[in-house]
This record gives sequence, structure tokens and C-alpha cells, in this order.
Amino acid sequence: MLLEFTEVVNEFYSSLSPMLQSFVTLFTLVVMILLYSTFIWKLRTFISKKNIFDFDLNKYNQSKNPALIKLIASAFYLLEYILIVPFIVFFWFGVFTFFLIFLVKEAIGINTILIISAVAVASIRICSYIPRYGEDLAAELAKILPFTFLGIAVFEPDMLIGLTSRVSLRISQLPLFFTGTMSYLAFIVVLEVILRFFEFTLSIAGVYEPEAQEQTDVQ
Repeated sequence: MLLEFTEVVNEFYSSLSPMLQSFVTLFTLVVMILLYSTFIWKLRTFISKKNIFDFDLNKYNQSKNPALIKLIASAFYLLEYILIVPFIVFFWFGVFTFFLIFLVKEAIGINTILIISAVAVASIRICSYIPRYGEDLAAELAKILPFTFLGIAVFEPDMLIGLTSRVSLRISQLPLFFTGTMSYLAFIVVLEVILRFFEFTLSIAGVYEPEAQEQTDVQ
């Protein structure tokens, strides 16, 4: 079905005059850049936050045995972030990769684009766990890396040459994208589990308490 669609698009594009072909090419590029930029700008702070959902675990300490309650609450907290956050991060990774597939030249394969996206997303998530300035650094990375990729793609000498045919080719390759993302979902889940495990362990041991440190510094 995708092959039939790409053939129809190519036939329609070939039937246009050179002037209309240039217009369609420029319009397609503008729409792609607009959608890509809007996505990155809107979700960059979201993906760069360590705690995407702000849970106040201190309310669970109001008990005769606060240590046990805090341990149970922390376990639920860890469970929530193992199940929910990785899939949210994976969504950002998937959309980011989807845009890159259509922006970069076709010589770069789908698997290479997936690796580039996975490295970018993993770097952002790891930075978000750095105490004190980690989330600010992650937010900058979530902005700089995608827009750097965009700049490299736009300034490619053959960016405008055969743009429509390249888009059609990429559409035909989308099954490779969907089948190739499953291993990267597992990578994202494992990464988040490892990061949360270390934070959870250090927090239980009383070694790492970023919220308490920030409040002390402010006072």
C-alpha cells in the first residue's frame, strides 16, 4: 500500500510544471521544518525533566512507622517511573526519529538514524539525573542537538534536489522504522530502570537527597 502511495505521489509530482515542482518542494520543506521545530520547542523541557510527574513522597511519612511507609511509597514511585516514563520518552524518541527520517538524505539508513536518535535521547535523560544543574543541561541538549541536526540537514547541498522523491522513498521505508524501534524501546526502559535504581538506592541510603539540598541552599 505504501509503495502504491509513493508511486501516485511521484506520478503527480512529475506531471507538474517545473515552476510548480519548485513550489511543492519548498512548501514541503517549510512544513517539515515547521512541524519539527514546533515539536522540539514544545517538548524539550518535558523530556529534560528528571521527574516528569511531580510526586510528593513526603506525605507518605505521616505514620507511626514513617520509615516503612516511605519505603513502600518509594517502591510505588519506582514502579510508576519504570512503567510510564520510558514509554513517554520512547514517544519523544519515535517522533524525533520520524522527523529525522524525512529531513536527512536517503544515503543515511533507517538504522543509522535510529542510533543517532537513541544516543541523543539517552544523553538528555542521563543529564537530567545530574544533581543541581542536570535538568538545565538536559534542556539545553534537548534544544541544541535536534536543531543542530536540522541545520546540518538544511545546509546539505542536495537538500532541495529530489526532496519529493526522497520523501516518497522514506514513506516506503517506514515499515523498517516501526520494526526497528522495538529494540530501542527496550534500551530506553533499561536505561530508565538503571537511572532510577541508582537514584532510589542512594536516596534510601541518605546519600542523594537533591530536594533537601536545594532547599538548604535557598535558605
